[in-house]
Amino acid sequence: MLAVVGPTACGKTALAVELALAFGGEVLSADSRQVYRGMDIGTGKDLSEYVRGDVNVPVHLVDIAEAGYRYNVFEYQRDFLRAYEGVVQRGNLPVLCGGSGMYVESVLRGYRLIPVPENQELRERLQHKSLEELTAILSTYKILHNNTDTDTVKRAIRAIEIEEYYAAARVEEREFPTIRTLTLGVDVSREVRRERISKRLRARLEEGLIEEVERLLANGLTAEQLIYYGLEYKFVTLYITGALTREEMFQGLETAIHQFAKRQMTWFRGMERRGVNIHWVDISLPLPEIIETIKRLLYDKGTE
Repeated sequence: MLAVVGPTACGKTALAVELALAFGGEVLSADSRQVYRGMDIGTGKDLSEYVRGDVNVPVHLVDIAEAGYRYNVFEYQRDFLRAYEGVVQRGNLPVLCGGSGMYVESVLRGYRLIPVPENQELRERLQHKSLEELTAILSTYKILHNNTDTDTVKRAIRAIEIEEYYAAARVEEREFPTIRTLTLGVDVSREVRRERISKRLRARLEEGLIEEVERLLANGLTAEQLIYYGLEYKFVTLYITGALTREEMFQGLETAIHQFAKRQMTWFRGMERRGVNIHWVDISLPLPEIIETIKRLLYDKGTE
């Protein structure tokens, strides 16, 4: 398998599509929000990128869950394996592409996971606690998750929920196969990335991001449900409900996306420390040169 990873707005989708065309592949999305139907502009599905002339590059793991549902990494592993096996059976090369670090790493490192159900009673007890209080509670458990578990209140509550479940139930790990993968990392300079993020945000607003969120609300989703998905859906919902002005929405969202891209890069660097060999690609090079370099890397990987 080929895997293309990187922060938001770095051009990884376009590269994944080109690699699928060059090697006879199909793209497997690793984006935790693109799984939801009806959440198109805010998640940056950009499905037109998968069309090259008369050729439609197949893309999987997009639009597989209803908006409002809380899809998780366990379900992603299950759905990924189904899609991966289908691509292999068709004799094509799977090309994993995404920026959701936990989803990517769960596949590349073969996390052995179990499904942990929601504990509504526990969530209600924790919902009014501060992030510092939740971090302190999490630290009392014998097994701690990575630092990203305490990035937000939402993540901290989920981490406590998982640890509480592990402590209360005897569970068996689920097996996950080892997949031989050449992992490519796409990054651009901080300045270029910031410029791309701002430009893309303006474009998404012009394309109808606000109208998309209004439509989701009109279709029955609550503001709380949309805020749960963060970034575009959080800030635009706060704007629509009158909690933010349009200028506050734009500036706050722009800053949040920049911070998110930084966290993504921190995650991928962490993956390298945890044993994932990432070959970083200079996306500014001519495409034929990039393809040739990857061909050599893929051949070397295949003969290891």
